Amino acid sequence: MSSTASHLNREGPFNPFPGLRALERRLGRELSHQLGSNEGLDMPHQALKARLGDDVARLARGYGDAEAFGVRTRLRQRFDIPMDALLVDAGADSLMALALRTLCDVGSAVITSAGTYPTFRYFAEGQGCRLVEVPYLSEAQYLAPDLDALADAAHHHHARAVYLANPDNPSGHLHSDADIDTLCANLPADCTLILDEAYHDFRPQNAESRVRDGVIRLRTFSKAHGLAGLRIGYAIAPPGIIAMMHKVRIHYAVSSLALEAAEIVLDHDEEVQTHIHDVVARREQLAAQLRALGGDVPNSATNFIAIRMNDADTAAAVQKALLDEGVLIHRPPHPALGHVLRISAVEDALVPGRLAALERTLTR
Repeated sequence: MSSTASHLNREGPFNPFPGLRALERRLGRELSHQLGSNEGLDMPHQALKARLGDDVARLARGYGDAEAFGVRTRLRQRFDIPMDALLVDAGADSLMALALRTLCDVGSAVITSAGTYPTFRYFAEGQGCRLVEVPYLSEAQYLAPDLDALADAAHHHHARAVYLANPDNPSGHLHSDADIDTLCANLPADCTLILDEAYHDFRPQNAESRVRDGVIRLRTFSKAHGLAGLRIGYAIAPPGIIAMMHKVRIHYAVSSLALEAAEIVLDHDEEVQTHIHDVVARREQLAAQLRALGGDVPNSATNFIAIRMNDADTAAAVQKALLDEGVLIHRPPHPALGHVLRISAVEDALVPGRLAALERTLTR
């Protein structure tokens, strides 16, 4: 049985607009006179240049490289994986929706953890999937997706896909590569693991990046690379799956500005690594401070910490009290994790008194 949506198991559809850069690469030369793509290439952009500079105005006029050749080349060199195992799109969320469009027919069962990153549920329901949720494993200072339960549900419901965020959002828990290997071995042969690795850069050791059968890895430049506003990320998957994803992908979904920015940050990894080091230090400091007040803070391998309150009402009250003071923290919308609060490990979180409403609740 095919692991992809039934309507894609044929020739085509084929991208009607591979773009100027792809054509130049095929011809082996630059095309100086662009008269065919109907972009606003002669827009003077005086106001835009005055506000954001010449480079932004230049990049804004033209479509980005639909094949993201520069970004994929850098990723291929970094991870030593084939170019055709990489796909660049408009962030991990867009890749998630793309994976579901590629894998699932209307009515296909997909499995996830109750309370994990809610955008998966949003896209799965929008795709017409039958969503099945399994509870987290929950112990003292431990909150994690239950890999055995995910695999069991995949078999029981004949699932087309299983979603796992690793490290998890919102708990921050990291399953080891060996744990992921075991999960993959326990899934049905025609079930694909959608492995959301948005926070992989913050792991104690970087996640492996090998291409493995039955897995679509989703990664983003939004977190460690600071490009959330530009919307760009990438998938790592077997070339056959990547080819199927291209059938349903919006070919100019990634802007020329986002592609240029991603190339720049990939070329200056020392700045990224310094940022990661600083974030991890803040995360551990924040966790230690809240634990010292009696907070139940599970270990995190992300750029945030989670703290479990006694119940959802208490968590909601703390969230509201902080919001009244102009401080925004996150509480998962799913009832299963309504007692959890998630706090980003930015410098502002460590300002004395910034989390006073939470600290008061912990010391009562």
